[in-house]
Amino acid sequence: MISFCLAVSLSYELPEWGVAVAAVEAADAFLGTEGDLGDTKTDMFMCLIGAMTALLTLNGMHDRALTDSRN
Repeated sequence: MISFCLAVSLSYELPEWGVAVAAVEAADAFLGTEGDLGDTKTDMFMCLIGAMTALLTLNGMHDRALTDSRN
């Protein structure tokens, strides 16, 4: 689950990072990074935190739903 979320995030963030590196001034206007070259890293880290939080908080509910559906 975490790997999937990070892969989806990476599929967006990698091209965004490429644009930021290739055209620094144009990237600010296009991407809205506001001069923060670490924006993509922060976004990926927040994706990781969100995926881990969802996994930890929803795991029990998911297990109960699977158990109930088998009975």
